[in-house]
Amino acid sequence: MVEIKTFPFDRKDFDKLRDFHYGLNWPVVYIQENGSEMYIGQTTTLYSRSKQHYDLNENRRRLKRIHVLTDEEFNLSSAFDFESLLIQYVSADGVFKLQNGNGGLINHNYFEKEKYQAKLDVIWPKLQELGLVKEDLHSIKNSEFFKYSPYKALTEDQLEVATALEESIKANKVSTHIVHGNPGTGKSILAMYLLKHLKETSETSHLKIALVVPMTGLRATLQRVVKRVPGLGVEMVIGPSDVVKKEYDLLIVDEAHRLRRRVNLANFGSYDQTNRALGLAKEGTQLDWVMKCSKKQIFFYDKKQNVVPGDVQATDFSKLDAKEFELVSQMRINAGEDYLRFVDNLLEGRHVEQPRFSNYEFKMYDSIRDMVEDIKTKDAEHKLARLVAGYAWSWKTKGNKPGHDIEIDGLQLTWNSTNIDWVNSKNSLNEVGCIHTVQGYDLNYTGVIIGPEFSYDPIAKRIIIDEKKYKDINGKRSISDPEELKGYITNIYKTLLTRGIKGTFVYVVDEELRKYFSSMFSDKQAVLSDNEYQPIKSPITVAMVQVPIVGSAPCGSPLLGEENIEDEIMVPKSKLRAGATYFILRANGDSMDLAGINDGDLVLCRFAEKGETGDRVVALLGDNVTIKMYDKKDGRRILLPKSTNKSHQPIIPEEGDSVQGIVQEVLE
Repeated sequence: MVEIKTFPFDRKDFDKLRDFHYGLNWPVVYIQENGSEMYIGQTTTLYSRSKQHYDLNENRRRLKRIHVLTDEEFNLSSAFDFESLLIQYVSADGVFKLQNGNGGLINHNYFEKEKYQAKLDVIWPKLQELGLVKEDLHSIKNSEFFKYSPYKALTEDQLEVATALEESIKANKVSTHIVHGNPGTGKSILAMYLLKHLKETSETSHLKIALVVPMTGLRATLQRVVKRVPGLGVEMVIGPSDVVKKEYDLLIVDEAHRLRRRVNLANFGSYDQTNRALGLAKEGTQLDWVMKCSKKQIFFYDKKQNVVPGDVQATDFSKLDAKEFELVSQMRINAGEDYLRFVDNLLEGRHVEQPRFSNYEFKMYDSIRDMVEDIKTKDAEHKLARLVAGYAWSWKTKGNKPGHDIEIDGLQLTWNSTNIDWVNSKNSLNEVGCIHTVQGYDLNYTGVIIGPEFSYDPIAKRIIIDEKKYKDINGKRSISDPEELKGYITNIYKTLLTRGIKGTFVYVVDEELRKYFSSMFSDKQAVLSDNEYQPIKSPITVAMVQVPIVGSAPCGSPLLGEENIEDEIMVPKSKLRAGATYFILRANGDSMDLAGINDGDLVLCRFAEKGETGDRVVALLGDNVTIKMYDKKDGRRILLPKSTNKSHQPIIPEEGDSVQGIVQEVLE
């Protein structure tokens, strides 16, 4: 059981720490504070570590008390994780000003992690009694500061990307970086982490840095967050039009897919004036503004979240001479990558397997009233459960006019009454949010209304778009290709369907589309309740599958031929997609070190005969196998290195060369 012992933090009292049972050679977590400032740490040598703090750090010397958290079951991994958890929750609680930096907080796995993390529920009330924290854990977890805190623990792939970005920013040369990531991979979290970390690191603290956030609502939320962070300020979170006001060493752009171009603007005059001031042509984009006004740039980008024709196009980003990175670990959605693939397949009209998501609720409704009632029930239980919808109804109540906007089966609903931080606004539970109010936000439960503009043709057996029922004028003006409009609307629903952490509920207005979706699965198959879900308690219980390691050269035989199999490695079954064929390659060289693949790494790959732009592919070039980034240039395939070693050059495949697989992840 975790216990707390309090000591004075003063040199004359350090003998008490030395004589303490856990003071010399045991993992502990400790909290130093003086009533207004706090430092949280972990160590196996409490006595000597405390002396170091006191003798070598003037800031620590201001602290008056040290609270030592001990447990007979603590080990190095659990103490490190407990320290990380406390920093995240205490910073979000906001009672104390933290002296901690945010480097080194890693979300790593270890034996019986769930058991140790559950101890936080026991210790938190004791911290409240001591006046060290105020709010309860549930409230903190739902707070905007916790969700966007620069103190969030990073996943391993986030840390790898952050480390590579930091080294690149430290280098004294102009550079552009693009970080790709699906919804929920922590792009905003990493952007906030970098903003703080680079400002508190000695080699980069002098740089003029700002975080650019295109969406007004999300920008206001992040400004409130940074206002509470030591060393940061609201002036460091800006909109795209603000970048022209000064020259920056580094601009970090979150939700970069929502930067605008000169299409369907509310104020063309102001936009054109900015282009003229920067010496740009009339067609200059906000992406051009960022490039013009900064020496270095980091763009957090997801091309699948372009939702209106006014968004900067993917081709504009592909023209940048940028170092590219990818985030893959799912941080938001409890169901993980399987759910993202399910949503993609569902909305693209591809085959969908019967969904069974561990610890996640996905449910289709025949009654809009039932879904609204269930969302309100979930909000009472968990908070942050909201209704959202595609833009298939006119906004009649805009400007707080009386009446309603949406009517389905006699149920009358209204659109969001504010665009600024709508999910946390006073009446949001009784309103319906549009795409512009929730993109970039996390919800616990999302009730998604798929409007009548998204329908199904049972004769052609395909999902179709009814342009007349799509009410976003700026979302369809200037579009002549129906498939382009379908792409934007599909992206809107993909974004809406990937907001929920704990679950997603769906009501489809179009009867034929509802029948089509419902024919793929039943509620019983789609929903796996918390009671049915049993989290893994020990690595021993993980189902494992043997995956072959193949040689680096096929010697004239197929890559997966028996003669090329060198050995087999056990891989958790949860990492493998059903129906896919997997193999493992041992990476050779440094041509992909900026893409997270280093010399000697074991790389888990799934067999595939084609790649898409941005994929890390295994390519068979004659008798040689190579891992490169797949792209297209002038209509031709091209394989790009992503390396700190500039001697590596792009490769244009020849006739007979082929893609053999897609890199899924690097194995530890």
